[in-house]
Amino acid sequence: MKKIAIGIMSQEKIRERMLAIAKGEYKPKPGEPKIWFTSMKSLAEVLSDENRALLKTIRDTHPESITGLADITGRKPGNLSRTLKTMSHYGIVEMRRENRHVRPIVKATEFQILAA
Repeated sequence: MKKIAIGIMSQEKIRERMLAIAKGEYKPKPGEPKIWFTSMKSLAEVLSDENRALLKTIRDTHPESITGLADITGRKPGNLSRTLKTMSHYGIVEMRRENRHVRPIVKATEFQILAA
């Protein structure tokens, strides 16, 4: 499991950084965050204690589908699906389509948080 660097910066600064990268004015250094949040609050919502426990459960049990994960965790599939979609958006979880199921795969369980 790899460690993901996460940055916290205002929306305006994130936009400026992305434009500078797109224009070739700035080249990100190795180890710089690729995932950015606009506040500690939004980061805390995605990496809450409950969601980190969910990541550990996925890593340990390797569920075949969201329904299987719902059975293991006791959470409703719809709620679980929304949570996993959000984590997938940030690159924390991969949602792999297999046959007629979507299988959640954990990409990281360790995080390094950098506040700008």
